[in-house]
Amino acid sequence: MKNEREIILLNISGEDKPGLTSSLTHILGRYNATILDIGQAVIHNTLSLGILFETPKGKESGPILKDLLFKAYELDIQAKFTPVPPKDYMNWVGLQGKDRYIITLLGRMISAEQISSVTDIITEQGLNIESINRLTGRIPLNEIGAKATNTKSCIVLSVRGTPPNKETMNLRFLELASSLGIDISFQEDNLYRRNRRLVCFDMDSTLIQTEVIDELAEKAGVGERVKAITESAMRGEIDFNESFKQRMSLLKGLPESQLKEIAQNLPITEGAERLFKALRRFGFKTAILSGGFTYFGNYLKDKLGIDYVYANELEIKDGVLTGNYIGDIVNGNKKAELMKLIAQFEHLDLNQVIAVGDGANDLPMLNLAGLGIAYHAKPKVRKNASQAIDTIGLDGILYLLGFNDAFID
Repeated sequence: MKNEREIILLNISGEDKPGLTSSLTHILGRYNATILDIGQAVIHNTLSLGILFETPKGKESGPILKDLLFKAYELDIQAKFTPVPPKDYMNWVGLQGKDRYIITLLGRMISAEQISSVTDIITEQGLNIESINRLTGRIPLNEIGAKATNTKSCIVLSVRGTPPNKETMNLRFLELASSLGIDISFQEDNLYRRNRRLVCFDMDSTLIQTEVIDELAEKAGVGERVKAITESAMRGEIDFNESFKQRMSLLKGLPESQLKEIAQNLPITEGAERLFKALRRFGFKTAILSGGFTYFGNYLKDKLGIDYVYANELEIKDGVLTGNYIGDIVNGNKKAELMKLIAQFEHLDLNQVIAVGDGANDLPMLNLAGLGIAYHAKPKVRKNASQAIDTIGLDGILYLLGFNDAFID
């Protein structure tokens, strides 16, 4: 009889059925075996189960393996046993001390080419993939391919190791995302990632698919002039404060009645309502920090259930816009300052804060937040933000937080 314990990896594959895991672990329990690790996945009703166990000291593994094989035959599943040398096991245990990262792939569809390209970079950086999970629901056949305009696909890889240069690796992912038409998020899997509590949004071209000041300008008959200034400011070509004053002056004389009509027809961004419904349910606080206007921010606050709104206040006298504003201009630095104040009021560390925006004036808050997300952003913003979403709606943020469709819906 052996005096040394044996470490054995049991791999099970076959049709998934109720009671399978219970039956196998019951046998291991009967022999007082120690389960060192266990994991399983089910794809299209086919089970893949792994159990790493250690035999009791002084006990032969033969009877255990015999009973497991008999049970596998009875359940009509395949069983494979692999001895694991203690040295190999200890090296594997040692990996627990290494950094862990979460790599998230987002898109309408995720292809084999996209996955292989991402895993190539992971391999080049010397990282080990520990798990792969799908967060989105299964896609019907009739929605695959060219018709996939409203689908969402998300795959998450958990990896361990220490990349030679995290910034370089993240840049590689951003470049790959652009060339392959997917979004790739590279995040450190730390305590803060699991405890985000506040999400701050830009409004125009983020929560809504328009720039409200452009809509106002169209009503005032100065659309092209204002739009040109807006686009230049969003690209970071001119100072936001100066551009704001120039655009405001062009709105002088616009009737207040036009504001309500614009507000009622604001084009809400894809996925926004699903996102805010989930954020409320999971206890997140939300805020609009916008270079736009409070009139429209408050409309979205009521519609989406947002907690805070900070934006610019239009000056209205005798039922018309004066071309001026009330209070300080909410520019990029002001957004970052407001985000810090809200976090302090909510007793949150900035690492627990998410910021989402698309323009150059959003970069201060994107770079200050624990998770900054450039959403369908201008090239300058996408290049300087740590994360980007370009392929799907705002509800893609939920997948970056690790939520799956079962929790969201």
